[in-house]
Amino acid sequence: MSAVSRALWLMEKNQPELRETNLAEPQPGEVVVETLFGAISRGTEALVAAGQVPESEWDRMRAPFQEGDFPFPVKYGYAAVGRIVGGDESRLDETVFSLHPHQDRFVVPSDAAIPVPEDVPPQRAVLAANMETALNIVWDAAIMPGDHVAVVGGGLVGLLVASLAAKIPATRTTVVDIDPERAPIVERLGAGFAAPDRVPENCDVVIHASASEAGLRSALAAAGFEARVVEASWYGARDVAVPLGEAFHSRRLSLVASQVGRVAAGRSARWDNRRRLETALSLLADDRLDALISGETRFGELAGRYAAILADAGTLCHLIRYDD
Repeated sequence: MSAVSRALWLMEKNQPELRETNLAEPQPGEVVVETLFGAISRGTEALVAAGQVPESEWDRMRAPFQEGDFPFPVKYGYAAVGRIVGGDESRLDETVFSLHPHQDRFVVPSDAAIPVPEDVPPQRAVLAANMETALNIVWDAAIMPGDHVAVVGGGLVGLLVASLAAKIPATRTTVVDIDPERAPIVERLGAGFAAPDRVPENCDVVIHASASEAGLRSALAAAGFEARVVEASWYGARDVAVPLGEAFHSRRLSLVASQVGRVAAGRSARWDNRRRLETALSLLADDRLDALISGETRFGELAGRYAAILADAGTLCHLIRYDD
């Protein structure tokens, strides 16, 4: 007989609901995971909750183990850290990360439950999916030692990109954001901070992660001659004006899209998604990243607070705690 678990569903636009979900018995090669912590990825989840996933992207935007179809009803999310409590007996009690929607207990194939390194606390391991995105962006950006790097947009992904770029020898990394309260976090990660009216100039690489037209304009302004500008924002169904006039052509800029659905081209011959995700988990062995956890909600209260969390521009990584 199947057990019952609870999952967060979006029933209509901005209408979340905790619903009971039947949990089938694990089959050979599967594990049962009891969730300890999860995380809300505010940018993407806000677009999903608002019904802003374009119909052309409904298939490509499906999260692993998603149930339902866009626009609604849909069970979405992709950050779950838990403990294996059933299935493959050789893996019982392992702490694992899984790209799974918000749910308190679930069954997945064993290879979809990635071991969390011993030096990464479970609460911080919820950043794995966002770190995987940041790692892919850094690869697409082709940042080299000594580069001057600007990251426009100090949200969660932008800050993770900055944390990686700042570790590359001799780079000078600056995060540009409208919120001055981001400055101490940025500096803790080893980068510099600038307001939009102080955008650095003549950068070798620029990453845009603000999901705004103003931010994209700032990103292009920060780029030096023949520089690379990586567009890491996703706008959903919104139309965006790209300022390709002025000096865009005379400075011979390259505008490159980055999206985590595929391993960056320069790595795809040797890397698969699992290797990339395992690497992202290992990169979380850095206690400075705890500054990116900006709030916490118990799972039983999530439906009532979900809309407010998504609407809060100050949210970085909002932790979900599953011990209620």
